[in-house]
Amino acid sequence: MSETQLAIYAGSFDPPTFGHLDLVERASKLFPQVIVAIGINRVRSPLFGIEQRLELMQQICVPYSNVRVESFEGLLVDYGKRVGARVVVRGLRAGTDFEYELQIAHANADLRPEIDTVFLPTRTNYGFISASLVREIASHGGDVSRYAPDTVCSALRAKFGK
Repeated sequence: MSETQLAIYAGSFDPPTFGHLDLVERASKLFPQVIVAIGINRVRSPLFGIEQRLELMQQICVPYSNVRVESFEGLLVDYGKRVGARVVVRGLRAGTDFEYELQIAHANADLRPEIDTVFLPTRTNYGFISASLVREIASHGGDVSRYAPDTVCSALRAKFGK
C-alpha cells in the first residue's frame, strides 16, 4: 500500500462517541485507508481497558470497509512511520481545541516532517460531545444514547451497573 493512501485517526476513545464515529466516517471518505489508532497511555487510568476499547471501536467501525482499528503505545508519529501513514487526522470541537492541536501538529511535524496533520472540524451537533462528558453522565445513570452508539451505551450501563 502506498503511504499516500493511509491516514491515522488516533485517540483514547474512552468511550467512543458519535463525534468520534462522525470523524471516522468522514476520514473514510477522504482517504482510501484509515487506521483508527487507540493510544495506550500507562499514566492514565481509562474507564475501559484497551481490549474493550478495541472491541467497541471495531464494532462501530464495521460499516467502513476501508477502516481498521489498532492500538499503539508511544509517539503517534513513530507508530505512523511504522505503519506507513502519510496523514494524521484530528478533530476540532472548538477554538480551544485548535490551539492545543496545532501545538501537537507542530511537534509531530518537527519529529516526522513526512507525516502531515489534517484537521476536521466536528459537525455542529457533535461539537459539545466529549468522552469525558459521556463518562460523567453515564456514571450518574444518565441517558447517553444521544451521544454514543448502542454498543457503547450497553458497555457503559454494564460498567456502572445502571
